[in-house]
Amino acid sequence: MSDQNLSAHAPHEPVPFISLIAQHQTLAHEVTAAVGRVLAEQKFILGDEVSQLEAEIAKYCDSRSAIGCASGTDALILALMALGVGPGDEVITSPFTFFATASSICRLGAKPVFVDIDPETFNVDPEAVEAAITPRTKAIMPVHLFGLCADMERLWRIAVSHGVSIVEDACQAIGAEYRGRRAGVLGTIGCFSFFPTKNLGGAGDGGMLTTDDADLCKQLRCLRVHGDTGNYHHTEIGLNSRLDALQAAILRIKLKHLDQWTEARRRNAQTYRELFTAYSLNDEIALPVEPREYKHVYNQFTVRIPGGRRDGVQQRLRANHVGAMVYYPIPLHVQPCFEHLGHRVGEFPEAEAASREVLSLPVYPEMPAHHAELVVRQLKAAFGQTRSQSDARRAA
Repeated sequence: MSDQNLSAHAPHEPVPFISLIAQHQTLAHEVTAAVGRVLAEQKFILGDEVSQLEAEIAKYCDSRSAIGCASGTDALILALMALGVGPGDEVITSPFTFFATASSICRLGAKPVFVDIDPETFNVDPEAVEAAITPRTKAIMPVHLFGLCADMERLWRIAVSHGVSIVEDACQAIGAEYRGRRAGVLGTIGCFSFFPTKNLGGAGDGGMLTTDDADLCKQLRCLRVHGDTGNYHHTEIGLNSRLDALQAAILRIKLKHLDQWTEARRRNAQTYRELFTAYSLNDEIALPVEPREYKHVYNQFTVRIPGGRRDGVQQRLRANHVGAMVYYPIPLHVQPCFEHLGHRVGEFPEAEAASREVLSLPVYPEMPAHHAELVVRQLKAAFGQTRSQSDARRAA
C-alpha cells in the first residue's frame, strides 16, 4: 500500500491481534439457523450433529475415523489412554508448546520426556527424539506448532524402529500439510482443538481425534463416555468428554469456509514477508519458515526478535494499540509444576531462546489489508526506539 493510500487511516488505528466478531458477522445468519435447529430438536449431547461433523472432519483430514470430544486437552488425554499410557511410561514431547501437551501425559501418571526443538520450525528435533528413546518410551507426541507440521517422516521412522506410537498434537494445525497429507493422519492418532481462536474455532471448547485404526476408534468412542460400551456396562474407566451438538452444528458451518480462511491467513503471511523486505527489517527479525513440501496454516505468524529486544518491541506495539502476543514465555521444563522432573535452565537452549525471542503478529483471515503495513511500520519504529535506548545505555 502506498503512503498516500495509507494516510487515509489514523496513524494509531488500533490493530487487534484477532477479531472473532469480524468472522461471526460473515456467518451470523447461518450460525443462528444451525443453533436454532439444535434448540428446536433438544438433542444436545453427541447425536446426529456430532456424527455428521465427525464424518466431515474425517473426510477433510483423509482419515478413516474422527471422534468428537470436549476439548483439545481431552483429545490428548484420550489418545494416550487408548494407547495404554500410564504410570512408569514415558512420552517424548516438546518443552516449547502449550501447557496441555505435557499435562495430558502427567494426568495419566506417565512422565513427559522433553527434547529440544529445531530453532527454525519450533518443532521437536528428530535427532533429539531418537536420543531420548528408552525401554519405557510408550509414545512420541510431536506438536505441529503455530500451524506447521513437524518432520513426520523422520519421526515415523523412529517410532516404527522402536515400536512406539505417535500422537500428533495438531491442535493448532487443522488443514496443515506434510508431503501432500494433512495433519491428523501423520501418526497413530491426531488431536485437534476447536477453541474459539483456533483456525477452526467453535463457540466454546471442543475437540476431535482422528485415526485410521478401527480398534482405536472403537476404544476412543468408549473412553469419551466413561468407558461405557452400552447399557451402563463399563469395561474401563474413561472420561466424560462428549462434544455437544451446539458446538458441532456451529463447527459444521465453519468447516465449509476453513480452506478459504486458511488461504487468507497464508496471503497475510506473504504480505508480511513482502513488507519486511520493503521496510528493511529482515536483518532485525527472523520470519517463520515454510519448508518445501509443507503447508503452513499460520494459526500464529510468529517471528523471532533476537538480542534481548523482544519485550521492548512488544511494549512499543501495545502502546500504539497493535496486538502482539508471546507464545510461549516460559518453556515447560522450567514451569514450577514440573520441578519434580529435575530439569535445569540451560538444558534445552533452543526452546529457551525461542521463549525469549518469539512474538506473534496479527494474521487472522478477516484482518483488513492495510493492517499488516500498520504493524510493520510500528515494528520499524519500535526497532529504532529500542536501538536508541540500547545506544544510550552503552554510552552511559
